[in-house]
Amino acid sequence: MRVLVVEDHAVLAREVATGLRRAGLAVDVARDGAEALEKCAVNEYDVVVLDRDLPRVHGDDVCRELAAEGSPVRILMLTAAGTLADIVEGLGLGADDYLAKPFAMAELIARVRTLGRRAGVAARPYMRIGGLEIRPDEHAVTRDGRTITLAPKEFGVLEVLAAQPGRVVSAETLLEKVWDEYADPLTNAVRVTMVTLRRKLGEPALIETIKGVGYVLREDMGA
Repeated sequence: MRVLVVEDHAVLAREVATGLRRAGLAVDVARDGAEALEKCAVNEYDVVVLDRDLPRVHGDDVCRELAAEGSPVRILMLTAAGTLADIVEGLGLGADDYLAKPFAMAELIARVRTLGRRAGVAARPYMRIGGLEIRPDEHAVTRDGRTITLAPKEFGVLEVLAAQPGRVVSAETLLEKVWDEYADPLTNAVRVTMVTLRRKLGEPALIETIKGVGYVLREDMGA
C-alpha cells in the first residue's frame, strides 16, 4: 500500500512516515497543501494522511479538490481540532476518516490499513493461501504453523502478491506499492527482496517468476 503523509511539522511528519514504513507501507511526504496536490497528480496513492492546517493550500481545500476529482484515494484527516463539530465538518469535506492529535501510532496504522481495504487495494485482514497464513494488521506470517519473520519490505511484497493470488504482479507495481518516490526505477531492490522472501517462506516454492512479466503467488505451488 502506498501512502502520502501531508504534514508541515517536520518532526511529526518524520515520525508518522517512519511508523508507517515500519508497518511495511510505502510512504511519501509532502510539507504543504500545494506539494500534496502535485504529488497526487503524478502518483497513485491508496491513502492520504492529511493534516488540516497546512501552508500554501489549506488541508480543507486539498480534501475538497481530491474529492471533487473523483479520486479513488482514501483520506484520513489528522488534526489537533478534534471536537464533534470539527469531525463532522472534516467528513463533510470528503474525508473518509478523522483522527485527532495526539494519537497512538498503532491506531493510525490500523486506520490507514482499514482505509486501504476500502479502496480495494490492500489485503484482507486475514488470508490463508494453502498452508500460508498472513495477518497484515498484526504483521504476522505463518506457514504450516511455522512462524516466519519478515522485514518490512518482504512483508509488503508478500502482502501485495497475496492480495491477488494467481495473478501476475509486475516488478514496477511492487516498486510503486512497497517502496516510495525516491526508489530508483532501475534498482534491483525487488529482485533482491524476492530472493530473501522466497528463502524465508521455504520449500516448496510459493512465488513463481514469470520472466519478463513479473511475479505470482500460486495457491497450488506448495501442494
